[in-house]
Amino acid sequence: MPGNSRSEALPDGHAAPSDADVPALPDYAERVLDLAETIPAGRVMTYGDIAEWLEEGGPRQVGRVMALYGGAVCWWRVVRADGVPLAGKEHEALAHYHAEGTPLRENTAASGAPGHIPRIDIRRARWNGRSG
Repeated sequence: MPGNSRSEALPDGHAAPSDADVPALPDYAERVLDLAETIPAGRVMTYGDIAEWLEEGGPRQVGRVMALYGGAVCWWRVVRADGVPLAGKEHEALAHYHAEGTPLRENTAASGAPGHIPRIDIRRARWNGRSG
């Protein structure tokens, strides 16, 4: 049907997805993503911090939400409690941390190896979820 993009075929011959084909974002996921969007530049919350703030789920549930839906938010601001950047996205995350001034742990002689990715200084970078 010309003019109706929902029923038009894609270049590969498949039908274009309609809104009915896209599953609704679960309420918990929406709440996780909403909180992640409020984390200020240069600050972080751990997966556990977010679960605690929401008073629901745990670090693994928050991690799952971020893995499935987090690409549209500032995902690099939601981190592991040990400050290690997201596996496979270390360099991209590090670029964001440098641009935003996120506190990183000082390099040691042992971490001076080429390609070493520093950890986030959780103590200094952690955000408590409140303004200011």
